[in-house]
Amino acid sequence: MTTQKLMATAAALVVVTAPVSAGQAHVRTLSPTISVMSWNVCAGTNPGCFFYGRSMREVAVKVGEYATTQPIKPDVIFLQEFCSGGTAVLESLLEQKTGRAWTVRSSILTVKDGSPKVCAPDRQGRPRGDTAVTVAVAGNAATFQAHGLTSPPWYVKRMALCAAIPARRVNVCGTHLSAGLSYDDREPGAPFRTKQVEELLAAAAKPGYRAVFGGDLNLAPPDSGQSTAAKRRILAPVYAAYAECDQNGSRDGRWTEKHPREDGSVSKRKLDYLFAPRGSVTRCHVAQDAVSSDHRPIYVKTDLG
Repeated sequence: MTTQKLMATAAALVVVTAPVSAGQAHVRTLSPTISVMSWNVCAGTNPGCFFYGRSMREVAVKVGEYATTQPIKPDVIFLQEFCSGGTAVLESLLEQKTGRAWTVRSSILTVKDGSPKVCAPDRQGRPRGDTAVTVAVAGNAATFQAHGLTSPPWYVKRMALCAAIPARRVNVCGTHLSAGLSYDDREPGAPFRTKQVEELLAAAAKPGYRAVFGGDLNLAPPDSGQSTAAKRRILAPVYAAYAECDQNGSRDGRWTEKHPREDGSVSKRKLDYLFAPRGSVTRCHVAQDAVSSDHRPIYVKTDLG
């Protein structure tokens, strides 16, 4: 399969259709079930992360490990802080590890002058591509569409990357929203993330398709008690329309990200989400061991029949 990079601004969309092999035609008769994994691999530009400066094959190997060794085996994978130079190697490695055909696409992030946000090179000085959100789809033809999200003009342009899967009548969308840091979505009430959530909902809602979407949303759950009340309310409309796989009766869930504080302690927060139609979630899983990233992979199994 060829690797194709998707770039999109707020005013532009790029569409790629993956071909269907002859052996995939039977999938159309299956019940519309789908499992999704999401993981912020922290591979791009953060020198505090394990994958900083490591080859994209190393990153792909670990993604493949989490795709095959956990209780839920994903049909779709969302990755954040991935490097676009690893798109082809990830596709090949997933096919080797799972015995399934995969299509992997990346939508790169750009900085304020419109140029790509370049990943740090590997330890031999070789380029690894650009920081991206990445979506991998197994077994089915998919039409990929990149959506530019309203972002602070002084920092990174955020993207959502969706893949419509006709055989399953499912539209899957992965994203990485702005962070609440001094150089990103820094205004009180997180206005850019508020707008990004609205745009993500719109991108996921494809007519005739069910939506499964998520990623690193950089927001606390509404019932978590963390962050500020205004920021916790941002995700309330999403919970009202969809089920989050790990909410367990409340709009909260297990922690997915850990971050060292200045006093030496470590904060643990839920920043990673997977949303699906209400009544469709049959299982949720959060991986326990993710020492190679500051985020843990999260998984959802759905029955959309």
